[in-house]
Amino acid sequence: MTLTWAQLRDLKCGELEGAADGWGKASNRADAGRDRIETQLLNGLRGTQRGEAAEAAAGRLKQLSQNLSYAYTECGLLRTTLNSMAHELRAQQRALREALDDAESLKFAVHADGSVTYPAADGGLIDGRPLPGGTASVAAAPGLLPPSGLVAPNPNAPKAQDIADRVAKAVRTAAEIDWRYARILRRLKAEEGLKVPGATWTDAAGDAAAVRDAARGYLKDGIPLDASPAERKAWWAGLTDEQREEYLAVYPDRIGNLDGIPALVRDAANRDNLQLLMGKLEARDDTKSQTQLAGLREIDRQLRAGRQPPMFLLGIGDEGNGRAIVSFGNPDTARNVSAYVPGLSAALDEDFAKNDLKRARDTAIGTQVHDPSSAAIVWLGYDAPQTPLDDPLGSFAVMGEERAERGGLAYGKFMEGVKVTNENEDPHLTAIGHSYGSRTVGAATQRDGGIPGVDDIVLVGSPGVGVERAEDLGVGKDHVFVGAAEHDVVTKLPSKQQSVAGVVGLIAAGPAAAYVAGDIADQGDDDLWFGKDPASAAFGARRFPVDEGPSLISGKGISLDAHGQYFDPDRDASSANSIALIAAGRSERLKNEEHR
Repeated sequence: MTLTWAQLRDLKCGELEGAADGWGKASNRADAGRDRIETQLLNGLRGTQRGEAAEAAAGRLKQLSQNLSYAYTECGLLRTTLNSMAHELRAQQRALREALDDAESLKFAVHADGSVTYPAADGGLIDGRPLPGGTASVAAAPGLLPPSGLVAPNPNAPKAQDIADRVAKAVRTAAEIDWRYARILRRLKAEEGLKVPGATWTDAAGDAAAVRDAARGYLKDGIPLDASPAERKAWWAGLTDEQREEYLAVYPDRIGNLDGIPALVRDAANRDNLQLLMGKLEARDDTKSQTQLAGLREIDRQLRAGRQPPMFLLGIGDEGNGRAIVSFGNPDTARNVSAYVPGLSAALDEDFAKNDLKRARDTAIGTQVHDPSSAAIVWLGYDAPQTPLDDPLGSFAVMGEERAERGGLAYGKFMEGVKVTNENEDPHLTAIGHSYGSRTVGAATQRDGGIPGVDDIVLVGSPGVGVERAEDLGVGKDHVFVGAAEHDVVTKLPSKQQSVAGVVGLIAAGPAAAYVAGDIADQGDDDLWFGKDPASAAFGARRFPVDEGPSLISGKGISLDAHGQYFDPDRDASSANSIALIAAGRSERLKNEEHR
């Protein structure tokens, strides 16, 4: 049926918004049910029951939680679709009413087909006779041309034509809006059955993309992407509950990765986006997608395990090598917050999800021994260089500083967000960089104002940080701490100027070969690949004791394990406890190691 201007005029957009409210209530009920399962039922079951029956019950509860998560997402999308549709149609209603009001004020008549009749006007220039009225329509414009070259056109004709054009445009645009949203609404339906398989989440990802595309003018333009974290926090606080719910339902990827948004909100958004991401990647069969999917599944598994300290998913994404930011402990309520930046080879994969998350969790547990009000974060918010086997171009990237500079900028903004959303008057913040991640932390310190709020900096397994002295990092040299294992080859990479052989080794086979080749050319002057050795006396940081680690070359072959055990309380208790003391603000109890 063709839409008429009378139907558009009489359309009750409030009924669409009322329906949207109903779907919103359904979405909220699903969210509340999911939350009750995750925070009460599953935790209570795990704490009191053991055995096969308990495991089976937990499995069914998890499935129910998944179903409610899907219902929350889809009902939220329906709400926003209807609200966005009402928003766009109301704009066309306004345009139509303005045209009808103009017609009424001029005493023009608007007919059912959208044509506009206008009256006669005063006489012409020659004969003085009244100029005849006429009818303007979109297809033709009578009255615009005079019957002869000596008679002026009726001045009402162009006004009528303008009104007819505006009426037609409003109706045509409203019909396009109706058609576009009808297609989206037809997509928003669930499969039959009591389970939500991966294919359904794939469909949900497509649904979310379609609604996001349709609701651009309604919601997306309001997200302050270019604002500071403080301004984003104020923006979020100023929204109504309904507005927040819509942003979370339609743009979980945007809200979940927005520095300055409270941690609880980011966690909720990212948990929903995690399901959508997994659904999207499950539909792809390329190596990168499958690698990232394995990492996402492992993060999802840990989130559902309900372990302590509680996990907060502060960022997730599939751009570049992948993004993942996970906190163990609430960074908004903790007095002490540390954020660890991984380095070489870090990417969103299963290894990262298991090992780098474990490093942050170990740090959180160790820090809470000294101060229970502590949280520890692993921050993969940049594309870390990959080893030659993972990424042939990555071997060149690890030698350069571009990725560190870009990552340092993003890390600084993230830490600014941590500072802004923390509820304590003066929280203690610690930046931790491992391997190439220490160079990224170093880059972050060189932005205007340094790293916002950071009190202490920890550098472990560092090939240099881009500055020559600890005091150049902006927190005072007594607040810069370094751990460097004797057998960690990355902490001994020779400088670029010293070792052409080391460059060749790094390109050909990574840090181990660079070390073996470069050690021959090393001049022993404390210069490393990215500047002065942080463990040297010339750099001036406080060095804490760490285990020397396994030798690079032994009867078992080549081992880089000394580079990866700084956070592990079982393999290097001295280093792990030192990091925990610093992160807890107890560095006065730290033991010191001699400089190199």
